[in-house]
Amino acid sequence: MPTRGTGEDFLCQRDEFVARTLSIRSITLALILFPLFAALSFAQSQSTPSPIGTGGTNSASDTATAAKTGTVSGTVVDKDGAEIPNAAVVLTEGSFSVQSVSGGDGSFAFKDVPAGSFDLSISASGFATQHQSDILQPGEQKLVPPVQLVVATTIEVNVTQTRAEIAEDQIHVEETQRIFGVVPNYYVSYVPDAAPLNARQKFQLNWKFAVNPFAFGISGVIAGVEQANNSFSGYGQGTRGYAKRFGATYADFVSGTFFGNAIFPALLKQDPRYFYKGTGSKKSRFLYAVANAVICKGDNGHWQPNYSSVLGSLAAGGLSNLYYPASSRNGVGLTFENTLIGIGGSAMGAVVEEFFSKKLTPHAHDQQASQ
Repeated sequence: MPTRGTGEDFLCQRDEFVARTLSIRSITLALILFPLFAALSFAQSQSTPSPIGTGGTNSASDTATAAKTGTVSGTVVDKDGAEIPNAAVVLTEGSFSVQSVSGGDGSFAFKDVPAGSFDLSISASGFATQHQSDILQPGEQKLVPPVQLVVATTIEVNVTQTRAEIAEDQIHVEETQRIFGVVPNYYVSYVPDAAPLNARQKFQLNWKFAVNPFAFGISGVIAGVEQANNSFSGYGQGTRGYAKRFGATYADFVSGTFFGNAIFPALLKQDPRYFYKGTGSKKSRFLYAVANAVICKGDNGHWQPNYSSVLGSLAAGGLSNLYYPASSRNGVGLTFENTLIGIGGSAMGAVVEEFFSKKLTPHAHDQQASQ
């Protein structure tokens, strides 16, 4: 056993002496004061009578309160009867509301609940909230039937647009595209991965393009120039000659667009639109635009030869032989020549679309913003 130094022994002996002294004094003082206090208490109880009814006030109050309230208890279980712990239980009776949590055995209890109709709201993680109502009588210890919670079911509904619906929305935007706010610029998509058009949508877009007021206006201007130059002299002059020239010009426009932008694209499953590139060097954009005169996107999203445009030009040229004057009708060689000229014109038009039209089309950016 370790030894302590002299100073430490002295302190310990002093503390022990003080403790013994205090203990002796405390016991002595208690023996002296206890009889004195006992005597005084006895004398006071004999000399001072209690007021009538004072001794029973608290008991009567507690009894009255108990007569107006009651106890509500119960158990929370699942569909298999297993207890559910930590379920949130809220009891509401008028303006009175109290909350508790079910114990490990699923039980809960509320004391001092005002008598009357009450509602229990029970909820737990992963379960649907249940409500249970009952009536509590004054002083009653109400044991509600086990509250059964069922597993919450979540129905997830994914609302997605079909490819045709997406294409329809994009067409509506394209139909607002007009160069200088006047010239229709329907056949340009500023969305590189735009949804392909179905056959109905190809005809729908072409029809709106063909009956646009600008088409009638430009046909009228061309017919006027031809009238002034006496082009297609077989039509003659005067109002009848002008009407024939106007009809032939408009027929060329309609047949060319319908064959090249609707009929053959629908049959061959090709997209008649020009897809704006807008990125890369000027050279790459120029070559891309020129190439679009002879290639196009298929409805499968892959690039392929633009059979629709070539066949459309040939078909429109052949049809024109039905309404142009005999002296002005194109032979087979001239029809192919005009087809090549049409391909060149398509290339020039694509270059204009790639470098200039977007800046001049007020709604060109809307389609990109809507994606």
